[in-house]
Amino acid sequence: MNKAYFYHAGCPVCVAAEQMVADAIDKQSYEIEIIHLGEQASRITEAKNIGVKSVPALVLNNQVFHINFGAALSDLG
Repeated sequence: MNKAYFYHAGCPVCVAAEQMVADAIDKQSYEIEIIHLGEQASRITEAKNIGVKSVPALVLNNQVFHINFGAALSDLG
């Protein structure tokens, strides 16, 4: 099964996007991991290395999709 990662910081834009993305992802094709960078600051470097520049962001098959704009990753840590 493919893995999907959804990075966010807990802001209202991020939370709304999380709810929509979590409901929209085909759970037959993707296992989704929700990563709240405000609570898991140790994963900010991981997100940067993948190419995440702002949150909320969805990563599918190592491709980063930035959704709307909640916060720049550089503002988080």
